Amino acid sequence: MISAPKGTKDVLPQDSYKWQYIEDVARKVAKDFNLKEIRTPVFEHTELFLRGVGDTTDIVNKEMYTFKDKGDRSITLKPEGTAGVARAYIENGLSNGPLPVKMYYIIPAFRYERPQAGRLREFHQFGIEVYGSPSPLADAEVISAAALFLDRLGIKKIKLNINSIGCKTCRAEYNAKLKEYLRPHLGEMCATCRERFDKNPLRILDCKEEGCKKITAGAPRMIDYLCDDCAAHFHEVQACLKAGGTEFNIDSNIVRGLDYYTKTVFEFVSEDIGAQGTVCGGGRYDGLIEELGGNPTPAVGFAVGLERLLLLMENTGSPFPADGGPGVFFAAMDDEGRRLAFSFAVKVRALGGSAECDKMGRSLKAQFKYADKIGAKYVVVLGESEIAAGKCSAKLMSDGSITELKFEDIPQFFA
Repeated sequence: MISAPKGTKDVLPQDSYKWQYIEDVARKVAKDFNLKEIRTPVFEHTELFLRGVGDTTDIVNKEMYTFKDKGDRSITLKPEGTAGVARAYIENGLSNGPLPVKMYYIIPAFRYERPQAGRLREFHQFGIEVYGSPSPLADAEVISAAALFLDRLGIKKIKLNINSIGCKTCRAEYNAKLKEYLRPHLGEMCATCRERFDKNPLRILDCKEEGCKKITAGAPRMIDYLCDDCAAHFHEVQACLKAGGTEFNIDSNIVRGLDYYTKTVFEFVSEDIGAQGTVCGGGRYDGLIEELGGNPTPAVGFAVGLERLLLLMENTGSPFPADGGPGVFFAAMDDEGRRLAFSFAVKVRALGGSAECDKMGRSLKAQFKYADKIGAKYVVVLGESEIAAGKCSAKLMSDGSITELKFEDIPQFFA
């Protein structure tokens, strides 16, 4: 038997309704915030992620699925959504339209990492991207969209943490102070952090190794070194969140795992999905479009992993709507009845209703059992007497009540 590759998971028919529910809520939130869907290729040129995501990140260094295609081009399955959206924004001249450009995506993504609860090698993300606005209002709106999405899914025990990691100007001073603090501890740090020390010391704060976390616990805080512009921006983001009624905490340790972030960064965190409890994360990335060859463009967004979200909902008992069965099951007693049942099912579906009929040659008793298992609302039996009379009885399965119907009325009744 051939099994699914490690780190991937089948979504089975009995579970897919949960995914559809989450995706439906995501699309409704996107519509309410006037976000339009963007769909980008599942693979991109590797250079896009080297330039956009950053060569000091774990994603680029350890986790990308990269290969040569038949034209000897280096291709990578996308490990996240933002770089591809940024490339599409530049390539398709979206900056020429009304600003800000507000988009969302629901995508598969791929990272080679150790599979664990809620983290797979093939995973899925819902993300929001807003390009063209430097305003703190854009930051607050993106954060409030994430908060509303989680709230509509019934997730209550979750915290919003925010921080600012400044811009290139103020980060240079901070990096010098951070390196000054870290230098005496370099020998105690992991190999990855020692490599990051010269390339991007801010990334050391994102290390998950316990030894490194203990060292960085006493490190200087970026928010204490913000320039006037970044400090004012962060202050206004907080004021906007308060005005909108979104509760938050300031966590100076948040830097996010991607090099393109600037100024605002944020995470929604839960304690109900293990040690790495980030459910949703995002922030501002004002330099990304320019880094990829476009004109300087402010941008802000977030991404939420659907597998981790599903795990959180199941762990906390967040409600999923019932996976409803067909509106009617047409049961038949012979070949003529089965053909008639099929024709009625076709007519009901054509009018927008849901209908099912037997295709296994079951007995009438077995058909009723099957109808009950699949959650059919009504069952209609089509036998010799019903066919002769041109009418039938529709049994409501919830209470056993009967509705008499003429054959000509059946399609409209169940539509």
